[in-house]
Amino acid sequence: MHLRNLLLVAALVPLSGCLTMSGSYNVKAVDANGNELGKGLKMMAQGRHIYTARNALCSNYPKATIIITDLETGQELKGESPYRCR
Repeated sequence: MHLRNLLLVAALVPLSGCLTMSGSYNVKAVDANGNELGKGLKMMAQGRHIYTARNALCSNYPKATIIITDLETGQELKGESPYRCR
């Protein structure tokens, strides 16, 4: 069920309004040991939609750390990554 919700959010993200940030990002959740959660799930977001993706992952993995990586440079997004879910 959780994976289905994540896929739905990922499908709806590109349909939202205008962008205030630019770039394409990979968004993933890891546990306290750095192990990726939701293996096989590839979530990407464009611009400000990283927040929607991040919130969806935090809903499904409340104690996770969210890593947001720029797809072009391969570097983490400063100021937004890593993010610890509460």
